[in-house]
Amino acid sequence: MLLITGITGHTGGYFLQELIKNNYNGPIRCIVRKTSDTALIDKSGLNIEKVYGDITDLNFLEKCMKGIKTVFHIINIRHTLTILKVALKHDVSRMICVHTTGIYSKFRNASSEYIEIEGQIKKIVNDSKIKMTILRPTMIYGDLCDHNMSKFIKMVDKFPIFPVINKGSCLIQPVNARDLGKAYYAVLMTDSETLKYEYNLSGHNPITMLKSFQLISKNLNKKRIFINCPLSIGVLLAKILKLSTFSKIDYIEKVQRMSEDRCFSHEDAKNDFNYQTERFEIGIEREVKQYLERRSRII
Repeated sequence: MLLITGITGHTGGYFLQELIKNNYNGPIRCIVRKTSDTALIDKSGLNIEKVYGDITDLNFLEKCMKGIKTVFHIINIRHTLTILKVALKHDVSRMICVHTTGIYSKFRNASSEYIEIEGQIKKIVNDSKIKMTILRPTMIYGDLCDHNMSKFIKMVDKFPIFPVINKGSCLIQPVNARDLGKAYYAVLMTDSETLKYEYNLSGHNPITMLKSFQLISKNLNKKRIFINCPLSIGVLLAKILKLSTFSKIDYIEKVQRMSEDRCFSHEDAKNDFNYQTERFEIGIEREVKQYLERRSRII
C-alpha cells in the first residue's frame, strides 16, 4: 500500500491527477485534514482510503503506517524525520520525500534548519534498509494558490513603480506545479534501485528576477517602472515590517534570497526518470490569465 501526505495541496493535486490519468491500480492511503477539499479524491475512481488526522500525532501516524510499503511525503520537510522513524518501525521499504532547494541558500537562517534535518535523515537511512529518494523543487508556481509568483503578480498589478533587489539580476528557475505532479508519478513508478538519493527539480531554464517581473507586467498589459533597491535597504524594510506587525508578516528571508541565484541543474532527473519542464513564459502567461479572470469576477 502507498501512503501519501499532502495530496490535496498544490503539487499533490497534480500528482493525484497523474495517478488518475495513468489509472494507478494499487491501494492508496491519504492523510488529509477535516478542512481539506477531497472532491478530486472522491471522484478519482482509484482505490483510495482517506484518513483524517494530524501527522504530528504519533499514535495517529502509527495507525496510518500499518500495511504500508511506500511513503510519498509531500507536505513539509519538518515532518520527514518523524514520519521516517515511524515508517522504519513498520518495515516500510521505500520513502519519497519532497524537500526544498532552500537547503542550498547561503543565508544561514534560510538553510540551517533544512541542513540539520537532512543530516539526521541521511544518518538514519544509512543505518537502515529503507530506500530514500529526496526531491527538491525550486520556486513552485503555476496557479494562484502558489506562494510565489501569485504574490508577485498582485504586487506588479498594484504598484506602477516596483522595487527590485540588486537590480533584479539574481537568477531564478521557477518550476510549474504541473511538471512536479508528473515528476512525482515518474519517480513513484521507477525502480528505487535505479534512482539516486536526491534530485533537484528545477524549471525549464534560469531567468533573472527582473525578467520574470517584466513578463508579468507584459501579460498584465501594464507598463511598470522597476527601480533598484539595494539588499541592505530591502532587509531593513522587511525588519521594520516584521516589527510593526508583531512578527505576523516576516519577509526577511524572502528578501535576502532575492539577492542570490536560485538556479539548479535537473539533468540527473531528466536522465533517470525523463523529467520534462514547461517554459516559464508559457506558465506565467497562464497564471496571469487566471489572475485577470478572477479579478474581473470580483469587480
